[in-house]
Amino acid sequence: MDTGLILLVFLALLFAWLLNKVRRFFRLSPVAYGGVMVVFVVAMLLIWGQQHG
Repeated sequence: MDTGLILLVFLALLFAWLLNKVRRFFRLSPVAYGGVMVVFVVAMLLIWGQQHG
């Protein structure tokens, strides 16, 4: 497995944990939380694809 991909997975988990704390603070709905996670995953995949493209 590529080390860059492992790093992205770790960053995604860290981001999800931080976003959960922020979601509780701002009282975001589950739809907004899911939308932010989808945008983050797509952005990370695009960045990873740029590095390996």
